[in-house]
Amino acid sequence: MKPIQSDEKLKSVNKVYDQVSTANQEYFNLWKKDTLFHWDFWLSLSFTILPILFWIKFRKKESSNRLIFSGMFVFIIASWLDFLGVQYGKWYYTGKVIPSIPSYVPWDWSILPVFVMTLIQIKPKLSPFLKSLIFAGVSTWVGEPIFLWLGFYVMKDWHIYYSFPAYIVIYLIAHRLSKVKNFEPLT
Repeated sequence: MKPIQSDEKLKSVNKVYDQVSTANQEYFNLWKKDTLFHWDFWLSLSFTILPILFWIKFRKKESSNRLIFSGMFVFIIASWLDFLGVQYGKWYYTGKVIPSIPSYVPWDWSILPVFVMTLIQIKPKLSPFLKSLIFAGVSTWVGEPIFLWLGFYVMKDWHIYYSFPAYIVIYLIAHRLSKVKNFEPLT
């Protein structure tokens, strides 16, 4: 079947995708040689697994579904924003657990969601705005500098202070989602 797109457009897009595919293959080869099973791989893997194990042990079991709902929001939004930052050349990562995903899996999939879920369940009457400041402050001025120091996070066209308001908004939305009373049945 012949596409309705022009042949010129298809060829132009194909050329760009071939370049992206070649770059991805080069990165995968570099990752296999310099990261896979090296210290940075194992440290990143532990940054992925340990927060989840912590959360499983210390979560409020009767609130698990509510917390997971909020944590999944953090996971999705953090991954999406991280993906955009990498795609637009604002930063990049080394020491990745999974080479084919542009974002840093431990940060987006584990550390941030677990941090938010933990804050939500601790002192539930404390101001969500205060908790958002704690989340943003620790993430921006403790977490990110540690990952910069490790060389896992390399900023190109970004300043660490730009992250602070984004973390505040992420926490506040996740907190709000944790307060949803119920869902309508699917019947």
